[in-house]
Amino acid sequence: MSRQRMVVGISGASGFIYGVRLLELLAELNIETHLIISRAALLTMAHETDYKLADVTALASHYHRADDVAAGIASGSFRCLGMVVAPCSMRTLAEIATGTSSGLIGRAADVTLKERRTLVLMARETPLTLAHLRNMTAVTEMGGIIAPPVPAFYARPHNLSQMVDHSLGRVLDLFDLDAGVLQRWREPQSNTSPETNTCGEAACPRSAAKQS
Repeated sequence: MSRQRMVVGISGASGFIYGVRLLELLAELNIETHLIISRAALLTMAHETDYKLADVTALASHYHRADDVAAGIASGSFRCLGMVVAPCSMRTLAEIATGTSSGLIGRAADVTLKERRTLVLMARETPLTLAHLRNMTAVTEMGGIIAPPVPAFYARPHNLSQMVDHSLGRVLDLFDLDAGVLQRWREPQSNTSPETNTCGEAACPRSAAKQS
């Protein structure tokens, strides 16, 4: 494997932008990305953003349909750093926790766990039911990592974009990757500025499309 690879799943929970921005950061780090978007996530995309499917898939190195369980990433022989589901819905969490995947996101996550690679689920829900908590425990016991996108106010974010970047910076830390977007506690300020930060009008493909 000459280039590091990562699987990125985007499921139907609120927070579609987390998956989009993760793809941008991984591209900046020269990580080959394999993207899966669930059918429910496409609905979330339409409600929460101005993106079109082609805008998002263009950010990934490879795009796999959510029902393509014969894709290479569905096999344990597919070598990669691991997988992030950003965001992770409670349905997707449940499928991963019980090993009853109905599509490629669940299958790729199952493969990640069985091969003892890093699986990070940016679980997005509140309040949490007992079923949600038990599923999170099950995934954790199998070696997965539950990493809800929780903002860090000590960084004094200027906008939502910086809050998104902080959560994703923490996720990338789990893979020993540093995209330079994370304001760390009691460390010098990152070079990332509010004007150039993620999801800003200058950075988003949808904004470029509006200007063209």
